[in-house]
Amino acid sequence: MCSGGCAKCLGISLIPLAILCILANILLFFPGGKVADNNDHITNEVWYFGGILGSGVLMIFPALVFLGLKNNDCCGCCGNESCGKRFAMFTSIIFAAIGFVGAGYSFIISAVAIHKGPKCDVGNGNYSYPFHDGNYLGNTDMWKLCAGPGDIVPWNLTLFCLLLIMSGVQAVLCAIQAINGLIGTICGDCKCCGCCGGDGPV
Repeated sequence: MCSGGCAKCLGISLIPLAILCILANILLFFPGGKVADNNDHITNEVWYFGGILGSGVLMIFPALVFLGLKNNDCCGCCGNESCGKRFAMFTSIIFAAIGFVGAGYSFIISAVAIHKGPKCDVGNGNYSYPFHDGNYLGNTDMWKLCAGPGDIVPWNLTLFCLLLIMSGVQAVLCAIQAINGLIGTICGDCKCCGCCGGDGPV
């Protein structure tokens, strides 16, 4: 497959993942699917915006760059005749690195949130973190330590696990594009569009 075509496929895959990560992060602002009475009742890691910024907004830019690589001709990119296919592929490596950092940020935040557990009502309206070192993950009986909001533990655990998985996939896709971009930079795309007067490699 041409390096530009491969980049387009990766870009197409990143966009829905970014949208899903944003939605998952937004849902975490509603603990147990309910509107929080106080912002202090929301788990701290939600406010780090791992899904909205890291795997969301920061991932849109690499995805759009990857999508545009397929349309770059061999004489120019983005309408600029001074830059060619190789330069465009080199640029994609930089954006892939940005995407990888964003996905990594979301991955770390999600892993910390899963390990730490949610902030919840431990009784008499006192909100704190009743779990330690992920000890609740293999023992569902401990979930009863959270008196409210209802289903807060499975709610947070499910959404942060989804963020963890999706950000991990995003990081892998960005790493693939970094390798693909390096190959495209060194070797060029598989064919020239003909605007340079030939159909051979660029």
